[in-house]
Amino acid sequence: MYEYIRGELVEATPANAVVDCGGVGYYIHISVNTYSKIVSQNQVMLYIHQIVREDAHLLYGFFSKEEKSLFRALISVSGIGANTANVMLSSMSVEEITGAILTENVNAIKSVKGIGVKTAQRVIIELKDKVGKEGVPVEGLSLSTSAVREEAQAALVMLGFARAQVAKTLDKILASEKVETVENLIKLALKHL
Repeated sequence: MYEYIRGELVEATPANAVVDCGGVGYYIHISVNTYSKIVSQNQVMLYIHQIVREDAHLLYGFFSKEEKSLFRALISVSGIGANTANVMLSSMSVEEITGAILTENVNAIKSVKGIGVKTAQRVIIELKDKVGKEGVPVEGLSLSTSAVREEAQAALVMLGFARAQVAKTLDKILASEKVETVENLIKLALKHL
C-alpha cells in the first residue's frame, strides 16, 4: 500500500524510527544498516513495506530500494518472517547477504540468529536466481564506546534478546576488541547470541 514515507526524523534507534509526515508520527521497524544511514539526518525518506496482521499493522522501512527488495525476497522464503529478515539485514549488509546467496555460502547465512542449516539452504535455493549482485555500502558512525554499547544493547533488547545475556555478550566483545560503530557491535553480538 505504501511505497515510501518522507518526513522529519523524530526519533531513531538501531531497531526502529519515528518519522513525522504531515503531523502524523509513523513507527517504522528498521535494520541497523538503515539506522546508520539515517541517524544523522533531520529529513529522511524510507522505502516502506507494510505487514497487516490480525493484531497489528507493521511498517518496515529501508534506506534503499535494494534493501527493501531483499527484505521482500527473504520473507517470501518459508521459515523466514519479517523479524528474522530484519535481523539478517541488521547482521549483514545487502552485499554480504547477496554474495552469500550467490556463492551458496550456507555458513554465512546460518550465522544469523534464528536461522538453521535447512533454512539457510532454502534461502539459497529459492533466492539464487532472484537476487542481484548490487547492494548498498554501509557507512560507519563514530560514537563514544559507552554510547555505542548503550545503543547496541537497546537495539538487541528490542529485537527480543534477554537484557542480561545481551549485556554479558557486549561486555565480552568490548573487552576483546575495539568497536567504534553501533552497527558493527550489533553485528558481532548477533553472531554470539
